Amino acid sequence: MPDTPDALTPAQIDTFVTDGFVKIENAFSADLAAQGRAILWRDTGCDPDDPSSWTKPVVRLGGYYDPPFREAANTPRLHAAYDQLVGQGRWIAPQGLGTFPVRFPSSEAPGDDGWHVDVSFGLPEDDPNDFLSWRANVKSSGRALLMLFLFSDVGPQDAPTHIRKGSHAAIARQLLPFGEAGLTLRQLSADGYASTAECDEVSATGPAGTVYLCHPFMVHAAQSHRGTQPRFMAQPPLMPRGEFDPALPPSPVQIAIRNACNLNF
Repeated sequence: MPDTPDALTPAQIDTFVTDGFVKIENAFSADLAAQGRAILWRDTGCDPDDPSSWTKPVVRLGGYYDPPFREAANTPRLHAAYDQLVGQGRWIAPQGLGTFPVRFPSSEAPGDDGWHVDVSFGLPEDDPNDFLSWRANVKSSGRALLMLFLFSDVGPQDAPTHIRKGSHAAIARQLLPFGEAGLTLRQLSADGYASTAECDEVSATGPAGTVYLCHPFMVHAAQSHRGTQPRFMAQPPLMPRGEFDPALPPSPVQIAIRNACNLNF
């Protein structure tokens, strides 16, 4: 484990394995968050001081690789946490934070608030233009973590992402019989994630600078915005350097899958 006071505690790592996520406040600075928001506000085409210009429930922006976003994704505290959850040398340092779905206060439904798992790869026979044909497999090929970066303060009414606590275990068991090919997003979503319907739900709230590090199989959903100020959040993957290596000690990401499926990889 990294020798740093900012690294995750053993209890936090155990919680990640069991619940599928860990919340880290002050993962990056409020100043970086403010710098990032200024860039994002510019690109929304909206006036931060004129709510009448906030005419859509969500504006999608991306991808973002400016210095504030690269720095936010690569703080020493986050690097330590990546090491602890994924394994030293087993992840690729983010070069940015990709797309931002900026959510505005609105009575209009956002249209993208269904439960889902983030998928990571396609097969040669899959249609690359059909996002529902993208896949996840039990080894989580192509994704080491799902991450939620809060660039604004997010309260319960501010369209926080909802997380189904422990749902990663159910998804691991669902993927197990399908091996390397895994399942497409269309297949995973066919029953509305019924196997996770009884999971407790947690809202990804917190002050700007908070990061949620989630297991790649976490079932989550966007929400309508019922607050007063727009929500700025990125939801990038942490990319792995390769597949799970049985010669190395299993990471907490692997242990969570092994515990769910009684596997030995």
